[in-house]
Amino acid sequence: MTPGERIDTFGLGQCSLDYIGKVAAFPPADTKCEFTGLTIQGGGPVATALVALSRWGAKTALAGVVGSDPFGGSIVESLRGEGVDTAGVVVRDGGASQFAFITAEPGIGRRTIFWSRPTGAALAPGEIDFDRLRSAGALLTDGLFTEASLAAAEEAKRAGVPVIVDAGSLRDGMLELAALSDFFIASESFARALVEEDDPRKACRRIAGMGPSLAGVTLGGRGYVACEGKTWIERPAHPAAAVDTTGCGDVFHAGFVHGLLAGWTTGHSLDFGAWAASRVSLELGGRAGIPDLKGYPGLDDG
Repeated sequence: MTPGERIDTFGLGQCSLDYIGKVAAFPPADTKCEFTGLTIQGGGPVATALVALSRWGAKTALAGVVGSDPFGGSIVESLRGEGVDTAGVVVRDGGASQFAFITAEPGIGRRTIFWSRPTGAALAPGEIDFDRLRSAGALLTDGLFTEASLAAAEEAKRAGVPVIVDAGSLRDGMLELAALSDFFIASESFARALVEEDDPRKACRRIAGMGPSLAGVTLGGRGYVACEGKTWIERPAHPAAAVDTTGCGDVFHAGFVHGLLAGWTTGHSLDFGAWAASRVSLELGGRAGIPDLKGYPGLDDG
């Protein structure tokens, strides 16, 4: 991608390096457990979503942080290899990059993540290329860098750039970010923490009341629920013999953004995201199973 070229999706959020291995079952404490099938892939909600969008033909750019360690170099190279513009990824000299080891239980499609935070300073608002953001087709953020995410969302709103939030955890600044977003799609754990009960519809109503035109909750194997104004969209998950659910939520958001930029209906965009997420679950890691766009059975229904 040439400097200054218009991009379809500007992403702001975390990026990591993931080591994923298969185990028959998660072990009890103080035991040994053999794992197999070790794979190493880049990770992070926004970073993985941008990889999916790039594979589907979009021009993407990431603003984030890595350390100057070998993991940081691997993270950046994995993104560049997928066509993601990494000019906005800041390298913190002497810092450690985000890293995760993930155990997947293919028999039940469950995974457990052990992860470490990056040690460098969070991305600051002054480190964002706002000119590129203002010219983008959409902003996707996970809200991890609170001040930078809020500043980016504010600028995107002023420029008329749609703001999509991937809300994985209920952390400081996320509700303020909801008020600045156009499309806010939360995880099941976020929704439960927000309303203090397992009631995704209640969570959608609470989120919608903060300002987004679309509020949704992904429910893993149970599918998803969303509200757009007075219209409710609630569908089961696409069938899949899940091996590993790492990255499913990331690619769900990528699918929604793809549909949004393609001019699809909201329901169709959500369905494509759900289908793409189900395909990701068939492989280890969040990126190996990203499907080809042409494989989507509803491609011509938007």
